[in-house]
Amino acid sequence: MNSLALSKLLELSMSLSRLSLAREGREVKQYAKSLLSALSQSVTADAIAILYGDQHALTILACNGLSADAVGRQFLLTEQPRLKSIFESDELVSFPANSDLPDPYDGLLLAEESRLPVHACMGFKVALQSSTLLMTFDCLKPDSFEHLSEVYMKTLQAIVSSSALRMFEAERLYEQARASTLTQSQKSVKKQILVGESAVMHSLKSEIELVAGSEFNVLIQGDTGTGKELVAKHVHFNSQRNDKPFVQINCAALPDSIAESELFGHKKGAFTGADKDRLGKFAAADGGTLFLDEVGELSLTLQSKLLRVLQSGEVQAVGADHIHIVDVRVVAATNRDLKEEVRRGKFRADLYHRLSVYPLFVPPLIERLDDIPLLVGFFLEQLRGTLNAKQVVMDRQALSRLMHYDWPGNVRELEHCVSRAALKAKHQQWQANIIEIHDIDIAPKHHQQTQQIERLTTQEKTPPVAMKFAVELLQKDLIVNAMERHGFNWSAAARELEMDRANLVRLAKRLGLDVKKQMS
Repeated sequence: MNSLALSKLLELSMSLSRLSLAREGREVKQYAKSLLSALSQSVTADAIAILYGDQHALTILACNGLSADAVGRQFLLTEQPRLKSIFESDELVSFPANSDLPDPYDGLLLAEESRLPVHACMGFKVALQSSTLLMTFDCLKPDSFEHLSEVYMKTLQAIVSSSALRMFEAERLYEQARASTLTQSQKSVKKQILVGESAVMHSLKSEIELVAGSEFNVLIQGDTGTGKELVAKHVHFNSQRNDKPFVQINCAALPDSIAESELFGHKKGAFTGADKDRLGKFAAADGGTLFLDEVGELSLTLQSKLLRVLQSGEVQAVGADHIHIVDVRVVAATNRDLKEEVRRGKFRADLYHRLSVYPLFVPPLIERLDDIPLLVGFFLEQLRGTLNAKQVVMDRQALSRLMHYDWPGNVRELEHCVSRAALKAKHQQWQANIIEIHDIDIAPKHHQQTQQIERLTTQEKTPPVAMKFAVELLQKDLIVNAMERHGFNWSAAARELEMDRANLVRLAKRLGLDVKKQMS
């Protein structure tokens, strides 16, 4: 080993020794970023990634040289033979340039100019007590790592392993100590991760962690499509009731005629059609959590009966002469402003205060645009299996345009948009007689939303023939110019024009600007 190699290893060791112990799970990503920076000084590669997981799946904690959506993906070892080989070996694993094993990063390297497959690839693992770290190094040039000696890489692996063990075992990363006690239903809930690394999402995750361990009722507020149900499941999963039932009911889908029976149950013969006893949702959730979705849709009559249960825990089935006590934690969600509903007399003030012991607000997607690449990567990885493709990759220009859309339908709209785009891209390849779908490239033309934005900026102006048309023409110009200045952000444009955002969108639609909300 020459002096330059020794100097690099010494610098790596000193850099990692300066890192402090991780005290909380959220510090792990910061450690991974620091480790990545140190590795980048020790090994020259087009892409370096630090992955974390178990024998089933891995996710990226930190990376450089990969597209932004790579971080949102989950890599199943059953589908990624290279990662599986690294995971199963205690030594450095290097793949020959002519290896026929698919590379998990094909199409994701920023250095790629012509979608060439990754050639040089190597990696090693660090086995922790209840999880595993993988370090992968990739280059497009086949012989990129040949100058690295076996002794150099073994020493590098030993230094990284020592640092990672010290860091990660102190915290038992991401509650892995609890994993062995989880039921199958709990594991399925945990798989539904809250994707996002923006400041508002970090704040939300911290709030969930804080309130979950208590017995407080929780009111989750946020726009349609933001993921309120997922937040409710995470509150339950992280609570002391996580081995008990999680029961949910959509209050908006409850007709008044059956709502009481659905919530509290009924006795046989209580009304026409009641041919047997029925257990209500409160009784079904006894000991666990009841999720009342769209609670703002309940009638005032049902609200008063719900209040009684929250106050005393007493449930009386329809047609029953006796009551029984239930132990239920209530998590409610709504896209309405319940304070305003209380002021208008549409929602009981006492029930509102019973439900909102601890309120949580799920931010709209427009406030967390930096999370779009992660969300897109997460959705694309799910679509890869659905569409039977080796890889689904989004064009970087298309991804950039998605980050300049208003997303009135929030995360749900984004998911549906990505799904439609992937399907259209696959269909286009099928029409081109590409029988076996290896890769699906999603371009801007596959996105209905980006097409609408383009049409908004190129709308032809109608010559004014009367005062009405002159005013409308001026309004069109003001809206289009404001949207262009603010990167097609409706909220920012509305502030500049001193208008309510919803009113601005309605005006734009009335003026013929093709900006329909794609509410999903």
